[in-house]
Amino acid sequence: MLARISPWLLVLSAILASRFIGMALFPFADTTEPRYAEIARLMVETGDWITPWFEPGVPFWGKPPLSFWAQAASIQLFGLSEFVIRLPSWIATVGIVYLTWHFALLLWGKTVARWSALVFSSMALTYISAGAVMTDAFLALGTTLALVSLGLTLNGKSTAWGFLFFVGVAIGLLAKGPLTLVLIGVPIGTWLVMTRTAPAKLGRLPWLWGCTFTALVVLPWYVLAEWKTPGFIDYFIVGEHVRRFLDPGWAGDLYGTAHLQPKGMIWVFWIWASFPWGLIAISCLAVSWFRGKGKDSMRALRDPRLLFVFLATMGPLLFFTPAGNTLWTYALPSLPFTAILIAYWLTRLDLARFSKFYYPLAGAVPVLMTVFVLLGTQGVYTLKTEKQLVLEYEKLADHDSSPLLYLNDLPFSARYYSRGAAQEITSEELSATKANPHYATYFVAIPKQISQESVVTWLREANTELLNRRYRLVSFNPNIHRQELSKNDQ
Repeated sequence: MLARISPWLLVLSAILASRFIGMALFPFADTTEPRYAEIARLMVETGDWITPWFEPGVPFWGKPPLSFWAQAASIQLFGLSEFVIRLPSWIATVGIVYLTWHFALLLWGKTVARWSALVFSSMALTYISAGAVMTDAFLALGTTLALVSLGLTLNGKSTAWGFLFFVGVAIGLLAKGPLTLVLIGVPIGTWLVMTRTAPAKLGRLPWLWGCTFTALVVLPWYVLAEWKTPGFIDYFIVGEHVRRFLDPGWAGDLYGTAHLQPKGMIWVFWIWASFPWGLIAISCLAVSWFRGKGKDSMRALRDPRLLFVFLATMGPLLFFTPAGNTLWTYALPSLPFTAILIAYWLTRLDLARFSKFYYPLAGAVPVLMTVFVLLGTQGVYTLKTEKQLVLEYEKLADHDSSPLLYLNDLPFSARYYSRGAAQEITSEELSATKANPHYATYFVAIPKQISQESVVTWLREANTELLNRRYRLVSFNPNIHRQELSKNDQ
């Protein structure tokens, strides 16, 4: 049976399936994954599918709800676990792999299509985001579906693809917001100008039905979100989509810190995100150029189809070039088309003697990431997660114990793994418990930079229960402390 399956499909399946290892075994590490996982968990717990909640009483205005809907639905279907909450991102990534393969297949045939799918699925950012609780895979699914649908429609394929263009737009608007329109519009507009194609050619798209569909799917949530928590539109549309990118010192992020980066950093992020293939492609093009064949590769861009893919690759990178706040995940919408370009050129360059290295290259990131996961789960290096500490607390606590208290700052992973039960406490509040205790035993996670001697002086009868990367879990009985004080007074 396996002998009948093409090697590329076996490798592709192995790459995608290998991501399950990390999805199942790797705990949520602060900050992104547990933050979004807790928002999805709260959506299920509260039954509120309109407003994502950052924590009870605090709405999360930073992202539209599509990824949270998918994760919450997964929880309802399969229960609560790291694998279950990560599964929607994996499914979205598989959808992008299919679109990448299908687009390349209809344009340039099996060889380019197969290598497009392999290259894309084995890029560093693709592989990581496929098994991570983030919104980026859903944005990339929307932009890829829209651009692929338009590309196929313009090349005379089924009219169904024209309608799918608007499905992609709707997915993007509900996954990331108006940024979707820019990431789709920039390559389309540039392509029309460079190919001197009349905008009327876009009339092949069913604009009336498509726009009606998009409005009916997208606008109700935006209206309900503003009605339910006024201020959402100003923060999300103006703050997240204008101020964040134009103001390098933007400090309006309510849910974290702005990611200040040098302008143009997105190109460095693209090299990281496309590893190892981006470096390979740059190296191959350099070799080809020195052999005098580089101009042939550039002349190939005269093909409107290849130019369309090239501009779809460049669109996100050019848009984020002047941005002062960027993350490497912003390069993800570029990667499906990057993969097609790489596959197209690798199959045409005179590099046949290097082809035996292609499959090992496709396995590089999956193997490295799987080793990283296994080493982390075996304790070879410490993780920024409170999973073990929360589990230790649950094992030790009884009905007379305090909630798990975190001194001064409550990590997102502690919120998630405690199912929202862990609480933040200040030094003053903690000191007050010695005079007026509410529980027989207190459990407090104290930052490790506070010395053991300070803990013992401060909480004289404290016992260290567990140490992790950032915190020391201590327990103490305030009644014992009060008895000690009484003896000293006598």
